[in-house]
Amino acid sequence: MPVRPPREELVALLQDYAGEAELLGQAFAGRHRLHPTDLHALLAVMKADGAGEPLTPGLLGSRLGLSTGATTALVDRLERAGHVRRSRESADRRRVTLRQAENAARVGGAFFGPLGERMDTALAGFGDAELAAAARFLATMNDVVAAYRAELAAPGSRSAQDRAEREPHSSQGIVQS
Repeated sequence: MPVRPPREELVALLQDYAGEAELLGQAFAGRHRLHPTDLHALLAVMKADGAGEPLTPGLLGSRLGLSTGATTALVDRLERAGHVRRSRESADRRRVTLRQAENAARVGGAFFGPLGERMDTALAGFGDAELAAAARFLATMNDVVAAYRAELAAPGSRSAQDRAEREPHSSQGIVQS
């Protein structure tokens, strides 16, 4: 197998990780009878809750690209399953915030806990400087992907697609410099 330049190797490893994470998410969703969109919604609620940032149904729907009706149906399903709860925490009682329910933490911990332990073991083999560099790299890649996704989602914006069709790409899906 030919040796790839480091840049291409990193991109290939990110693609491999993204694929494995997606398959793991599908396994979790299937085991708990969740639609993939429900899983993405649950993860968004859990992330917002963990960060102490209020997440309204409207913001959730916007992040997932769903209509108001589809978002309501999704939140209803997650609430019936005991994964999220609606909370009225604002002085404006009409404003609903979505919170992670106890069941979500329980089933998430049971499923992902063993993976977390394995990741902790793997991370123990890296020094602080290596972990800091990896964190900086991953944060930058997340920012790049999020910005590109937002660009693609912009109403009437074809600039990214047009540019992508004009530029040569390698087999790894990266633009050659």
